[in-house]
Amino acid sequence: MASKRTPLDPEKQAQVLKKLVDDAANRRSGYRERALRLFPHICGRCGREFSGNRLSQLTVHHKDLNYKNNPPDGSNWELLCIYCHDNEHEVRTESYFAGGRPGNEMPSPVFNPFAGLDELINLPEGDSATEEKTKG
Repeated sequence: MASKRTPLDPEKQAQVLKKLVDDAANRRSGYRERALRLFPHICGRCGREFSGNRLSQLTVHHKDLNYKNNPPDGSNWELLCIYCHDNEHEVRTESYFAGGRPGNEMPSPVFNPFAGLDELINLPEGDSATEEKTKG
């Protein structure tokens, strides 16, 4: 059985249409739309390009983490894909819980597999392998 839908009265239709038009105008003047006009549609971290339907996967990241700080020149924004944006906030969260404050540098890792590597690959002077490379 088909359900009967009662049509909206003309006044209610006009209100709904006005709200849709106003919402669209607000979106066009919002910081995301301004950022998309200012910057190329490329993620600032991974370098992926976005266009068409995939443009919705590109987000605006506020560098100082203050979503209300929206200068007209876009100096507080960077475009990040949804994955890099989530990662950026996760890094800051982990930093915070590791004893830092949001916005600080990442804490140094507990284990560095490359520690002391430069001392291991320096060959002593007079080594035959080093002399052959400098001659050739």
